[in-house]
Amino acid sequence: MAGADGQQHRTLADSATAILHEAILTGRLPAGTPLRLTEMADLLGMSMSPVRESIRRLAAIGLVEVVQHKGAWVMPLTVEDAIDTHEARIAMETALVERAATRFTEADAQRAAAALAEHVAASARGDAPAARRAHTEFHFTIYRAAGSRWLLRGLEPVWENSERYRFATVTPPGQHEERVREHQAILDACVTGDVAAAVAAVQVHIRHAAERVLAKMNTDAVAVPPPRGPQARPAG
Repeated sequence: MAGADGQQHRTLADSATAILHEAILTGRLPAGTPLRLTEMADLLGMSMSPVRESIRRLAAIGLVEVVQHKGAWVMPLTVEDAIDTHEARIAMETALVERAATRFTEADAQRAAAALAEHVAASARGDAPAARRAHTEFHFTIYRAAGSRWLLRGLEPVWENSERYRFATVTPPGQHEERVREHQAILDACVTGDVAAAVAAVQVHIRHAAERVLAKMNTDAVAVPPPRGPQARPAG
């Protein structure tokens, strides 16, 4: 029975984590929202134990802040954090795509192309959760080709935080096509093994994302310094 109870706890904790994770990323639980155990447990229809575990997991990936004896709340969204988040993405994703472009296989290309097609289709039909999953799968299919589990592990919490800012930014209709072109440029460069083009495409893509976020968050976007990052290096 102990084993069954433990499995049920893990299942409930997994469910609570998935629900709260999606709510935080999409803004249904806005930045700064207190995550009170009793309220969350009532909302999710489960005991406080799996909810407590889910909050611990979300804190481990940087989406929730927990202070002993004070409670837990959704991490705030700030200009400084947005800049730091996108700078970290540039550094890590540059390193990943630089390696991935030299190791990219036909199977990698097919999986990435399928994820990109689903991202476009889900966005067109207004299915934000499916679009987010496909967007993540597209990028991480490419980055997994780099063969670096430590870089991937390092990127995951940064990526999750970046998604919060992406959801908080309404993309004008004309920029959807621009983002599709940027994604396609990353994929094309990896397929052809053009390291310099892959690096440049990733950096342009992330910088444009940062610009949209900062323009949304600041009334005077010009005064906000752009995210730094390594510059594209010529191949060879």
